Amino acid sequence: MTETKRPGTNEAGGRTAAQRAAQKPISLGEARVLAQGMRAAGRRVVVANGAFDLLHVGHVRYLAAARALGDALFVAVNSDLSVRLIKGPKRPVVPEGERIELLSHLDCVDWIVLFDEPTVTEVLRTLKPHVHAKGTDYTPESVPERAVVAEWGGETVICGDPKEHATTDLVAEILKRFS
Repeated sequence: MTETKRPGTNEAGGRTAAQRAAQKPISLGEARVLAQGMRAAGRRVVVANGAFDLLHVGHVRYLAAARALGDALFVAVNSDLSVRLIKGPKRPVVPEGERIELLSHLDCVDWIVLFDEPTVTEVLRTLKPHVHAKGTDYTPESVPERAVVAEWGGETVICGDPKEHATTDLVAEILKRFS
């Protein structure tokens, strides 16, 4: 007997991709409860973070590699305010709601938390992940939050492909080609 696809569902009759994506952005409080439950169940919690402005292949490879380090990946996304504080008044190019929506559709991302601070320290202290994953533009020694993660025995791991992709470089290339 063949299964018939119901309108508005995926092939297996479950939630659509859009429905699954809509459930990924959560509050820091909700994330804390989920992370606590996962740790209690012996599951490995990973946090990755960044602005993810103009999502590109380097971001996707970083997040996929981060997800492979554990059982669940929380992605902490810098808010528009946070990005402006760090990168200046012309950034972000893509507003936070759209950046979150794009990330929500990546299968490797389990949950997304937005934060306003210039660093991810508060998110890390709240979630207490086993792993804080950072991209290859860092070394373990250069990650500003590494001492914070070590407070509860967590580890800082560098992952993803070599730093050959950057939003700043992408913006420069667009301006060069189209100006």
